[in-house]
Amino acid sequence: MKTLSFRNILLAAAVGLSITSCDDFIDVAPEGKIDEDTAFSHQEEMVNAAYAMLGDCWYTYPFNLWPYGDLASDDCLKGGSGTTDTNYHSFEVFSTLTASQPDHMDELWYRLYCAISRCNKALISLEDYEGPEAATVAQRKAEVKFLRAHFYYKLLTVFHNIPWIDENVVREGSHESVRNDEFSYSQLFDKVIADFKEAYDVLPAVQKDGGRANKIAAASYLAKCYLNLAYGEGYESGTGVDHINQDYLNQVITYTEEVKNSQYGYLEDFGDIFLPDYKNSKESVFAVQMSDYKDDNTMFGRANWSNTLNGCWGMWSCGWDFHKPSQNLVNAYKTQNGLPMFDHFNDRIDFPVNGQPTAQKWDPRLFHTVGMPTFPYKYEAEYTQTTANSRTPNTYGYYTSLKDVPQRSKGETFNQPWQAFAMNDYVFRYTDVMLMRAEALAELNRLGEAEQIVNDIRNRAANSVDKHIAYAADQVEIKPYPAGYFSSKEVARQCVRWERRLEMAMESSRFFDLRRWGIASATLNAYFASEQNDVYDGQTYAQYLKDAHFTPEKNEFWPVPYNQMFYVPGLYTQNKNYE
Repeated sequence: MKTLSFRNILLAAAVGLSITSCDDFIDVAPEGKIDEDTAFSHQEEMVNAAYAMLGDCWYTYPFNLWPYGDLASDDCLKGGSGTTDTNYHSFEVFSTLTASQPDHMDELWYRLYCAISRCNKALISLEDYEGPEAATVAQRKAEVKFLRAHFYYKLLTVFHNIPWIDENVVREGSHESVRNDEFSYSQLFDKVIADFKEAYDVLPAVQKDGGRANKIAAASYLAKCYLNLAYGEGYESGTGVDHINQDYLNQVITYTEEVKNSQYGYLEDFGDIFLPDYKNSKESVFAVQMSDYKDDNTMFGRANWSNTLNGCWGMWSCGWDFHKPSQNLVNAYKTQNGLPMFDHFNDRIDFPVNGQPTAQKWDPRLFHTVGMPTFPYKYEAEYTQTTANSRTPNTYGYYTSLKDVPQRSKGETFNQPWQAFAMNDYVFRYTDVMLMRAEALAELNRLGEAEQIVNDIRNRAANSVDKHIAYAADQVEIKPYPAGYFSSKEVARQCVRWERRLEMAMESSRFFDLRRWGIASATLNAYFASEQNDVYDGQTYAQYLKDAHFTPEKNEFWPVPYNQMFYVPGLYTQNKNYE
């Protein structure tokens, strides 16, 4: 906030004393600040302030949730200089996770509620103050309801027991009496769904201004909410295919149909999806918009600070080498006769070497997702990755993430000692929504339709070789499933889930997928047992996973942060089996 300088305040005080009695007080209004009524009367600015929170995050509270969705899964190792670099190590092993460790959880909780606060104030502005015509007000309210539901979805999917604070609570000033167990998990989802439904009912399919929420983005979120609810309430004892709600799955079909028939579609080359030049392509249903300082004439741009740690070590000015793909993930890309090796993918450790093809073939998406020694980094031979591009190979190995960085030749947006990129954060891309649709179709026994979606995605992967990864052409083999391969719900389920892993790897969804399917404990504990034996070209790593264990009926959700429990003693209930 800009205020008068101390020197000017003294001058004002001297003048005031010369013309007023000693009983009067100096009242100097600070510059650059407006009162609440003035602020609330600027509806468009209040809405813009709510939008601004979409990317107002940092690596300790990343709104894209990569530590929660990737690091906590079998797709990813933390990375960095060792297990004590940042406080995220507990997410890798679960066994040391408590309400106060790591403290990053409290930052995420607090910042998401800051975002919700802006949404609530924008709604009050739109509802209580005179402004634009009614149609514009209705549309802006729908946009803000979308934004609020977006932030609440993240809180709910991470923390389970959360307080619902809306514009009425703000009006009443009753924040400190709102409990976090007032509503059940499903009731909270109902409230989130209600906000998305208002957005869906009011918003146009195409917005004049890029980056605004629209009807199709709302439909995508409605499908995602119903897909989560369809499997149960999150804890394994009541979650999984034995708890499927077919009515909810039919809602998934309804809303994904809207997306299927929209202006969005599959981008032709998988590699293009993760290049800044294509960040608002037809693949992007909704994304947090990022920019480079050279483009928007600001000092640092609107960079992606969630991923500021995730650049490759030695490749960038400040690449801190976090967000490291696991060997288990690399193994999952193995193919045999062009199809996944479902039962035997993890029987042995394999990795491709550039220019040295073997009998083991790979899904081409591996080379777009995982940076590996000997291969061009993000397709550029002049920046070939080596074993020197890892900070602690004896702890975290040599793989690096490719999806969250641009090509090295395009430069970087950074503020020493930090670095960030003008890479949009996808909230929904078209393929993600179609995979949700395929999942619902498989569980509804509409097997042929699910098979067609999966094959469309696999065909796109097969056509994503020549443009960017021609150097790996002799190492890849991928085919669509033969007609009728989805012969049963069980076969279709396996194929759809596998496809989702390969397609969405390192995009912050894997842990939440495992939880939704009710298989987190079995999958992760098996992963901990095998991944601790990792070896790459003689270098062992990931041995710290010997201390890892996922406890069902507890670790499905993160604990309510200790600070939040402390601030309002007796008001909040801790999540199941956390102290």
